[in-house]
Amino acid sequence: MRVCGIEIKGSEAILCLMAFKDGLFDLPECRQTRLALSNDKDAESVQKFQFNLAKLFEDYKVEQVVIKERPQKGKFAGGAVGFKIEAAIQLITNCRSQILSANTIKEKLKQHPLPVDFKDTGLKGFQETAFITAYAFLAK
Repeated sequence: MRVCGIEIKGSEAILCLMAFKDGLFDLPECRQTRLALSNDKDAESVQKFQFNLAKLFEDYKVEQVVIKERPQKGKFAGGAVGFKIEAAIQLITNCRSQILSANTIKEKLKQHPLPVDFKDTGLKGFQETAFITAYAFLAK
C-alpha cells in the first residue's frame, strides 16, 4: 500500500510518500515535498491547489492520504488556512483520506518503534512529522 503522510503548517502541506509491501517500508522519490496554497481567499487558487495534489496522488498511485490532526482550539490550534487545506485534501475523490491524532501516532510508535533513524531516510528535516504520520498509519 502506498500512502502520503501530510503535515499542514501555515498555508502549506508538507508531504511524505511511503509504501509498505512484503513487510518492507519504502520511501519513493516524489517531485514535490511541499505544496503551498498561495491565496486562500480565491476559489480558483484553492481549486488549483486541490487539482495539483490530486494529480500528484494519481501520478504516484497513492491509495491513502494520512493527515496529522491539528487542534481546533487552544495554544497550538491550527489556523483557518490550514483547515481549508485539510478540507481540500479530504474532498479529493480519487484517494481515501484519514486524520490521525497525535495520541494515536504516539501509541503506534510505542507499539512499533521506527525501524530507522529519521536522519538515515534521506528526507528533508521539515518532512519528519509527515514521515512519522505515514509510518504510524502503516505500522501493524
